[in-house]
Amino acid sequence: MFDQQGLSLDQAPPISVVFRFFVSGALFGVLAGVLVLRFGVKIFDADNIEAVIFTHTLTLGVMLSFMFAALFQMLPVIAGVKLTAPTRKANWVQFPFVLGAAALLLAFWTGNGILFAAASLLLGTSILGIVFVMLKNLLRLPNHSASSKGMTVALIALGILTVLALYLTSTLGGLMQGLHYLEFKTAHFSFGLFGWIALLIISISFQVIEMFYVTPSYPKLVSGYLPLTLLTLLIVTFAINLFLPNIWALSHTLIALILMGYALLTLKRLTQRKRPIADATVWFWRLGMGLLIAGMALTLMHPFVPLAPLQSLNYILFSGFALSIVFAMFYKIVPFLTWFHLNSQGYFTAPMMHEVIHPKTAMKHLYIHIATLTTFVLSVFITPLIYLAGLLTLLSFGWMLWQVVHAWKLYVHTQQTGEKFEMTIPGA
Repeated sequence: MFDQQGLSLDQAPPISVVFRFFVSGALFGVLAGVLVLRFGVKIFDADNIEAVIFTHTLTLGVMLSFMFAALFQMLPVIAGVKLTAPTRKANWVQFPFVLGAAALLLAFWTGNGILFAAASLLLGTSILGIVFVMLKNLLRLPNHSASSKGMTVALIALGILTVLALYLTSTLGGLMQGLHYLEFKTAHFSFGLFGWIALLIISISFQVIEMFYVTPSYPKLVSGYLPLTLLTLLIVTFAINLFLPNIWALSHTLIALILMGYALLTLKRLTQRKRPIADATVWFWRLGMGLLIAGMALTLMHPFVPLAPLQSLNYILFSGFALSIVFAMFYKIVPFLTWFHLNSQGYFTAPMMHEVIHPKTAMKHLYIHIATLTTFVLSVFITPLIYLAGLLTLLSFGWMLWQVVHAWKLYVHTQQTGEKFEMTIPGA
């Protein structure tokens, strides 16, 4: 992404498209912090509605917002997809998506069937609509990279995940009997964590690890077949699960081993980078991969030690993995986009990337993130610490929100007061 060759403003979406998805994700993150303060350790009990609300605030509101931002930015950059009218498409997605996410959270809390129906309509049309558009553009590409193939697979998984969710919300809203509710619920959980979040991160990493950190590329066996293998495993397991309910235990074991292998390989690649300086984003990637390894180790242990605290720790570790990578990408994308768009518009006074977000600022967020995760882990055993975890969550996403606002203010200020290169033609 840092190489402008092959990248132009015609390909890249307007900066506002990406920034506003980051803003909505950060605001949902602030809401997640408020919910932690309100619900306390109830968020660790999967049988409580409080846990369901918090989980969907984090996965749907926060992570999907951030991942939409990444997709709108990276499909043109690393996949070569040109999304026509990106602002209009972003409007079609974001406004109904945010309203739908809010309606779903309220539906969980109240049990209101009308809210479930509204959430299903808004989320189903917005998510499935953009999945269709992006898949259509990806499938038209004459040549695919490992990342573009992986993103195609991840978007298919998101489509399946959304259809599963619509079945569940229709059941909860009283529109369907839900004869296979439990089977669909387990599949929804697995497709969400492994078929969408993990798959998209893996797919993006095939390109950005090598590009950002100048490392050797992933082995072709991994980059070429890992995403499709994970999706196939999930689909086959879901089909068999309708007849053999315990098959998910075997599937989760295989997925855990695969993801642990991927994480170890990524950590090895980061040790082989040709740029010796390790900024905050490198450490976010390292932290994320370490958390993924630890979380998958607990997944392997769960059939033998089915203790509630281990399950809670597993959720914390996986969430920490996903958010660590989101933050790593955030601190690469926001400074670059601010500089790139202004520079492409001809402003020679465009702020440099370190002036948009200073490396020390990103490093401070890394410390806040580590403190937040540590406090969540400790709160599983020392319950009063959950309120400190909630405050740190507010600080973490509030910190992130301010970085977007600061970057946008710099962008607007440069457009209003900056000086442009003067192109003069002799004799004109």
